[in-house]
Amino acid sequence: MQDKTLYTITIFSENTVGLLSQVTSVFTRRQLNIETLSVSASAIEGIHKFTITVFCDEEMVKKVVLQIDKRVDVLKSYYNTNDELIHQEIALYKLSTSEFLKIESVETLIRNHNARILDINENSVVLEKTGHYQETQDLFEELSKTIGVLQFIRSGRVAITKSKIERLSDMLAELDKKYNK
Repeated sequence: MQDKTLYTITIFSENTVGLLSQVTSVFTRRQLNIETLSVSASAIEGIHKFTITVFCDEEMVKKVVLQIDKRVDVLKSYYNTNDELIHQEIALYKLSTSEFLKIESVETLIRNHNARILDINENSVVLEKTGHYQETQDLFEELSKTIGVLQFIRSGRVAITKSKIERLSDMLAELDKKYNK
């Protein structure tokens, strides 16, 4: 069995009702579990960007991207490995205020993890941590062991390529040249 790698699949499309369902069905049919998913507007007006992470081998990710590209509403999809991207996740941690204040050096904890306090009231403290998965997980584990976490949420990956512009811009420029000759 080949090694599984975490791939980030980026899909550019118009904002069309039902497209998310069509995209996720490609993964379901191939029995692939989506690890993270985020959707937002892209840098190109009118175009949305799906960012999906999945563990699989390269042969499988190529097949998935080809299947996704066949969708009418998809302009283009790509896959990348971590070294081709700049990526982050955001995590929020809700803690008991009384337990949080019992920590000997709250300031050191926050500085060591590059976290920040978003909200503090008599009942709870909400911390925010932006980073890679393992960084947000490390803070979760430390807080769980020391004071307990009341609530925890982590976003899906947000990622951009290390190239100067998004790949879709290149593809659209080529199409524009081809059809406007």
